[in-house]
This record gives sequence, C-alpha cells and structure tokens, in this order.
Amino acid sequence: MGGAPTGLGVTGSLALLRPVRSGNAFEETVERLLQAIKLGVVPYGGKLPPERELAAQLGISRVTLREAIRALQDAGYLDVRRGRYGGAFVVYRPPHPRMGDLRRAVNEMGQSDLEDALTFRMAVECGAAQVLAGARLTDAQRETLTATLDGVNEAAPDDYRRKDIAFHLAIAELSGSPLLAAACADARLRVTGLLNAIPVLRPNIEHAAAQHAAIAAAILAGDPEAARRAVAEHLEGTAALLRGFLA
Repeated sequence: MGGAPTGLGVTGSLALLRPVRSGNAFEETVERLLQAIKLGVVPYGGKLPPERELAAQLGISRVTLREAIRALQDAGYLDVRRGRYGGAFVVYRPPHPRMGDLRRAVNEMGQSDLEDALTFRMAVECGAAQVLAGARLTDAQRETLTATLDGVNEAAPDDYRRKDIAFHLAIAELSGSPLLAAACADARLRVTGLLNAIPVLRPNIEHAAAQHAAIAAAILAGDPEAARRAVAEHLEGTAALLRGFLA
C-alpha cells in the first residue's frame, strides 16, 4: 500500500474535514475522519494528510488528532506506520454485498428514516447542482467536473461506488458553499451503507452514466433547471433501485 493515493480526491473534499467544535473535539474528529473513509474520499490504501496539516484543517490540537487516529486504528479503519514513509493508512473496505444485507440495513435504519434520508439527499443534491449551474464557472471548475465524470465512467466495478461518490461530492464542493458541500456529504453517508448492500449491476451503471452525463451537461451549459431535473431523475432512479431490492 506504500504507493497508494494519499490525497483527498479531485477537489480535495475540504468540506468533509471542516473545523470541528471545541466542545466535542475528539468525537467530531472521529466523525469527520470516518466520513472521509466510508465515502472513499481517502480510499483503501490511501494515506491521511500529514498530521500538522490535518490538525490545522480541523482546527484541533495534534494531541486530539492522534487520539482520534488511535481510536480508528483500534477499530480497524486505519493502520498507523512510523518512519520516513509512515502515516495513517486506510485499511477499511466496504463489505461485499450478501443476500439479506440490504434488508438488515433498512431494518436497522427504520423505514421512516430511510425515506427521510432519500428526501434529504434529493433536496441538497438538487440544490447544489442548481447553484453550480447558475454560477460563472472557471476553466478549473469545468475541468474538475469533467475529470470526475470521466473517473466514474472509467471506473472498474469494484471502484465504481467510490468514483460515483466523488462525482456527486465534486458538484457540491464546486458550488463554493462549505455548508452545502457538508450537507451533501452527510446525505450521501446516510445511504452509503444501503447502496453498498446492492450489487453493482452493469445495466444500472450504463443507465447512471447517461444520467451523470446529463447532469454535467446541464451544469456546463449554465442551465440550473435542467441540472435540477437531471439530478432528480438520477436520484429517483437510485431510490427505485433500493425499493426494488426491498420488494
């Protein structure tokens, strides 16, 4: 894993690692890092940013950061190595879906919480796409959006969900609103366990590719309403897939 990626994705995913509140610094640091790990922002084999940089970004002491990293190491999410090529490496991999996993996940969440999570995701992701489509995009923003779209289109099946998350989070982050980006990350995290319990199906990937292309095209064309509709259609399809596997 020494040659694995060490960054935080195409856009940096800074919203995921925003400053924590001082009253619950340890707990919130663990939450922020777990979010980045579970969403694949720092993938399996990837390394967290250097301690000094990460502590400054989170607005915490290095002691608090070390405590949080130690807790995640004990829980089996990180492997901490010392020395010149050391660091905190991600060793978490989403489990392969098994029969009954989705039903168990929904039972743990509760049907009402599932519907609420889907509604929340619809609201914030449609909003992010509208905001971005209504902005005057820089060349760098256009290149980033195109790069994340290419990334999900070229992803191998076992890396598809991580690249899909990167595309959706890029839209939120490029909106320029840290609060909106954080909300989109939170919304995705609420359904990630459910989506991970569904096999990656080739027809679904092909359908999603067309929808992703429509989302990106609307944003790049500066059409907020078309962007909103494209995201809504895409997320309605994801919700229908979940309900289909539960039927």
